[in-house]
Amino acid sequence: MSNISKQMIPKVEAYHKRKLSDKFFCVYLDTTYIPLRRETFEREAVYIAIGIKPNGHKEVIDYCIAPSENIEVWTALLQNMKSRGLKQVELFLSDGVVGMKAALAKTYPQAHFQRCLVHVMRNICAKVRVDDREAIMNEFKQIHQQANKAAAVDVLHAFYAKWNKSYNRVIRNLKDIEPDLLVFIIILSRSGLQFTLPT
Repeated sequence: MSNISKQMIPKVEAYHKRKLSDKFFCVYLDTTYIPLRRETFEREAVYIAIGIKPNGHKEVIDYCIAPSENIEVWTALLQNMKSRGLKQVELFLSDGVVGMKAALAKTYPQAHFQRCLVHVMRNICAKVRVDDREAIMNEFKQIHQQANKAAAVDVLHAFYAKWNKSYNRVIRNLKDIEPDLLVFIIILSRSGLQFTLPT
């Protein structure tokens, strides 16, 4: 073990045990894969939770590394965050990993859930023709620039109507997750906060 590693290990351990802020407006949950050197070079999943205050200040709440993404690791991370002092979260943003909403309901039952728009847009882009991507993305972004839920629903349903014939499966998938697409707008219109959705 190198001297640098010996110096860093206590700092990393202290970071993972530190007391957390008791409240965040929004917590963004995501997983990314990075190459790690074990006996061989392998890609492993880095789970990360980023907290966002109403003023836009961001803080890496915690992270962990596992061989792949699964809900058991997310559940353990969420429970650890709560045990270290994070008691109240208004909104969680995440992708569509199976079991996430159930895990959040157990750990933070009062919190709301919003699908991550970055992941949603990536999924859309992967399933539409290159020539249509720019128009589709620009129109989809308009949905979350509306001032209230009613206006957002109108724009979303117009989006469905325009693109359903060409991309029926894409639109069907969006309809399936529609309840999780507009939560952010509802919360902001209710609270009066000025806040930009992380993208």
